[in-house]
Amino acid sequence: MTRKGGKAADDQAGAAAPTPPVESVDTVPTPSVAARKAAVDERKAAAHKARQRVAVIIPAKDESRRIAATVRSARAIPHVDLVLVVDDGSEDNTQHVAREAGAVVVRHSHNRGKAAAMETGAAVVAMRDAPDRQPRILLFIDGDLGETAVNTAPLVPPVFEGHADLAIALIPPQPGAGGRGIVVGAARRAITSMTGWTPTQPLSGMRCLTREAFEAATPLAHGWGVETGMTIDLLRRGFRVVEVPCDLKHRPSGSDLKGQMHRAAQYRDVQLAVNARRVRRAAGAVKRTVTPEQKPPQTHR
Repeated sequence: MTRKGGKAADDQAGAAAPTPPVESVDTVPTPSVAARKAAVDERKAAAHKARQRVAVIIPAKDESRRIAATVRSARAIPHVDLVLVVDDGSEDNTQHVAREAGAVVVRHSHNRGKAAAMETGAAVVAMRDAPDRQPRILLFIDGDLGETAVNTAPLVPPVFEGHADLAIALIPPQPGAGGRGIVVGAARRAITSMTGWTPTQPLSGMRCLTREAFEAATPLAHGWGVETGMTIDLLRRGFRVVEVPCDLKHRPSGSDLKGQMHRAAQYRDVQLAVNARRVRRAAGAVKRTVTPEQKPPQTHR
């Protein structure tokens, strides 16, 4: 028995079924070339940051009382995976205390000065850098910072994020400091006259910089002139320098004979560093005058 109107009803039902709309290709949102490039750059930047590491380098001489606290505090700085102490000819057990606190230690058999200790530290870090990873950012700090060493952490982000090549710590006034600002003023005026930039604390030894910037500043100025020389050299080569406030406490030089002798040595080394760079600049100017820049020969087609 055939149901009346069965086939016709089926045909009508089939005709009434809605056909799914076909979405036009033009209506599918696609990211622009710029957006895709931005996303790729963002991923690359994130990968770069994930691979970037920081090495803390601590030049130290006879710092056995404070070096352990300094090392332990420095290890807490974000992205730090290496704390290196350069024992610059200490007569106490600085090297042993630092090693027990978790630092890698290298030692000069005799005192060679702060600049030499910094260069030794940077060379050891370079040997430990993996060839398939970014060179470590270098963070130089003093051995007498103790528990406040971790407060140098604000120096890292400007360099880590590419906003600066060198970040210098601005330190609050230290109780017991006996200086009158003579050395600081001399260094500040020299940097201003040679670069056009006026630092607040030109002698601050807490500094974070890229490997490229460090190599551009070598060979470092001798002794206590290292900070002034480094700042002048990097600014004159076009590197970016910033100062960052850091809540640090260290052992200041007093107004006794030892403190006065220390400041005299600082003044001597700063003047030597500045004069060497003035002579170098004058020699470069004379060379450019005597030997003008050669222009490449023009070719005619």
